[in-house]
Amino acid sequence: MARRKRIYEGKAKVLYEGPEPGTLVQYFKDDAYAFDRKGTITGKGVLNNRISEYLMIRLADIGIPTHLVRRLNMREQLVREVEIIPLTISVNNVAAGELAGRFSIPEGTPLPRSIVEYYYKSDELGNPLVSEEHVTAFGWATPQELDEIIHMSLRVNDFLSGLFYAVGIRLVDFSLEYGRLWDDDQVRVVLADEISPDNCRLWDVTTNEIMDRDRFLRNMGGVEEAYQEVARRLGILPEGDARDLKAPTLLQ
Repeated sequence: MARRKRIYEGKAKVLYEGPEPGTLVQYFKDDAYAFDRKGTITGKGVLNNRISEYLMIRLADIGIPTHLVRRLNMREQLVREVEIIPLTISVNNVAAGELAGRFSIPEGTPLPRSIVEYYYKSDELGNPLVSEEHVTAFGWATPQELDEIIHMSLRVNDFLSGLFYAVGIRLVDFSLEYGRLWDDDQVRVVLADEISPDNCRLWDVTTNEIMDRDRFLRNMGGVEEAYQEVARRLGILPEGDARDLKAPTLLQ
């Protein structure tokens, strides 16, 4: 990988300075975290890169603006540089995980309708659940931006639910991030980050088998195979075995 300036490193990705002004290179890692446990899901970065690219392109086709420019190689994407809105948008279709525990709902219970929740992006504060009042009062997003975010998130949910169901996968819930894209004096809200088994709960429609990061969080095993199966059903599994695709050493 060419030597370039590192802008930011998170748990799952690294952002590097892009080849042109206003662009970044987004590198997908194999690292995985479960509370105080760190591990490696071999080939995860390759698969998430391909899955996220595919889903972002499909969403762009229906008019959802995204930060993606193009995939560069097996582990990298060229993306537009955006000002990240400090919110994680959670869209829930089926009771699972934290939401199921919070309300003592049996996991797997279909929700009366899709529920959108907001979490403030702050590891120091534990990424707390917040309301629309918090979001607008503290200036994390304007009322107009929040309306756009809700509208886009529900459209994303409708489209991805159908896309996954067509390949035998239930989209239980997922999280999205958005950013402000500046173009001269104009600004618009676009979908950012990634969409992959790292931030989606994906269950087999017939068996309810878990096909996402929960397999790592719950120490269930078969994590690499689950990510590969999602890519395989979407028709985008890279040639060869993703487990053989080791991550190269990151360079400053």
